[in-house]
Formats: sequence, structure tokens, C-alpha cells
Amino acid sequence: MNSQENFSSHEGANADSSENIVDGVRRELEEIDSSDLSEHAARFEALHKKLQDSLNSIDGL
Repeated sequence: MNSQENFSSHEGANADSSENIVDGVRRELEEIDSSDLSEHAARFEALHKKLQDSLNSIDGL
């Protein structure tokens, strides 16, 4: 396998991972919407942290 093929397969794995994260966030938002209002702040904070961690891993920070 040459470096271009290796990069493409790695890029595909990242795309799958990103799609899984997005799908998970959508599900969590739907769950938050149907949960008790008193739970919203904590759940939004947790979701925000998850998104920040995902973005930081992309940037390598």
C-alpha cells in the first residue's frame, strides 16, 4: 500500500468516526428534548464537552 492509499483509508476511518459522533449528538439532543427541564443544563454541558473533545482531537490540541 502506498502513502496515498494509506492516507485515504485513514481519512475514511475518520469520516466514519465523525459520522458516528454526529449521529450520537443528534440522538442525545433528542433525548435531552424529551427529558425533564431540570436535567437540560447538565446534559448540554456534557454534550458540549464531548464536542469540544472531538474538535480538539482533530486539531491535535
